[in-house]
Amino acid sequence: DHFLNYERNLINRAARLQERTYRLAGDNLAAAITLILLSGADSDANTQSVHDDIWKNLKQTSDTQLADRQGRAIGYEAQGWLELAGILRQPGINLDEQGRMIRSWQNNWPDHPAAGVLPAELQLIANLAESQPERITLALPLSGPLSSAGAAIRDGFFAAYYGDKSAERGELSIRVIDTSDRDFRSLYDELTKEEQDLIVGPLEKESLAALAGMSTLPVPVLGLNYLPQEATAPDGLYQFGLSAEDEARQIADRLDAEGIDQILVLIPSGEWGDRLESALLDQLSQNGGIALDIERYFREDNLRAVTADLLGITVSRDRAIDVERTAGIDVEFEPRRRQDADGIVMVAEPTIARQFKPLFAFYFGGDLPVYSPSMVYEGNPDPSRDRDLNGVTFTDTPWVLEKTNRFRDIVKEAMPDVRGQLGRLFAMGADAWNLSKRLPLLRQVEGATIDGQTGVLSMTPKGSIHREQLWARFSEGTPEQLPPLEPEETESDAPAMEDASNPN
Repeated sequence: DHFLNYERNLINRAARLQERTYRLAGDNLAAAITLILLSGADSDANTQSVHDDIWKNLKQTSDTQLADRQGRAIGYEAQGWLELAGILRQPGINLDEQGRMIRSWQNNWPDHPAAGVLPAELQLIANLAESQPERITLALPLSGPLSSAGAAIRDGFFAAYYGDKSAERGELSIRVIDTSDRDFRSLYDELTKEEQDLIVGPLEKESLAALAGMSTLPVPVLGLNYLPQEATAPDGLYQFGLSAEDEARQIADRLDAEGIDQILVLIPSGEWGDRLESALLDQLSQNGGIALDIERYFREDNLRAVTADLLGITVSRDRAIDVERTAGIDVEFEPRRRQDADGIVMVAEPTIARQFKPLFAFYFGGDLPVYSPSMVYEGNPDPSRDRDLNGVTFTDTPWVLEKTNRFRDIVKEAMPDVRGQLGRLFAMGADAWNLSKRLPLLRQVEGATIDGQTGVLSMTPKGSIHREQLWARFSEGTPEQLPPLEPEETESDAPAMEDASNPN
């Protein structure tokens, strides 16, 4: 027995070392297969831990590798694992459908090791329906200056709720409360006594800040805004909104992916612009990029002078004047823009952006690619006015940019007034419904995402929702959606999948 235990320990350690080597080399499929073989050869291994690690590696395997290996899998265990990974990658399936697929897979593979001990993430997905909130309060401003935003979010929430076939309407209670002119902390205390399962809201930043002083929230809150970056969120507070900082970080990542690392930046003056600038520069720095110049502007400024400063024309002109003064001769001056920039980040609303873009060409910067957040587009095609934006690359929500979106098309037919920024807020309300059922999953499962109307949604360990949006470029005054940038795929040198039940 002692010798057998010693041999098992050696097998376990060798397999773990090999798995780690494959993983560090970026070959997650080979790492998964190594652990599948281990689970079959060593019955004393920590089954839950091994299964969790197999699943983690399979999740990080590319679709191409997985599909290629699926047809060549050898052994019952290997075939089962790859089928499980494959069915959960089908396009367009939501988390509720994934839960049903996992249960169905367990029924089809009753003797498979993973059917008895599911990876922890899949256990959570399969049990998700049992932990969904049944008493929800939607707390939004429905009068005052934010009333149109609050109403759009409310309407989006209910549109998604009524369109959700998995919603248990007989068991679910949703009520709406107007937060205008209400002290939110007092309102929260009232709702806590009424045994609500979830509060969706508030939208107002100051109302959300009223909860920041608490260490734990007895009733979870899906806040529809974000606390300041330096604030600590209490346990039970989730934060979701149309964050400009999210878009700034995505712009920095896009620049990095396209090999653009020296940029010029235009950002409006004010506190909102400060936050956006900070997020952009932080992500740019992490990616090894640099902002050569940042011009902050007011919409009333002379935009011609702002552009000349950004492109270094003013400096070039001043240098010629200095030479004239020093040498005492007339210099024939032909202005040049600075030559060290690879691109421009233009943060501007459409009326301002339509003035900036032609000025870039006027000041010899027409060859520089221009990137913008969603605010550059009003959200509705307007080719005659947006021709001046031709060539601008920008990020926006699936609600705005997706060519085919059944939910959006049904809503726009029934509610034609849901346009522009109100449309984006409507989409945010729809995503708030989808998030309300899945907050524990996003919080507990590393890498879990939801395909939402405002982007691919994921959660940080602190409970903040981040959105990965789509990309488009103006052509003939109309946004054309860009395909996703393809990540480089690692070719697998995975070991052959032998039948682990027969180690000889």
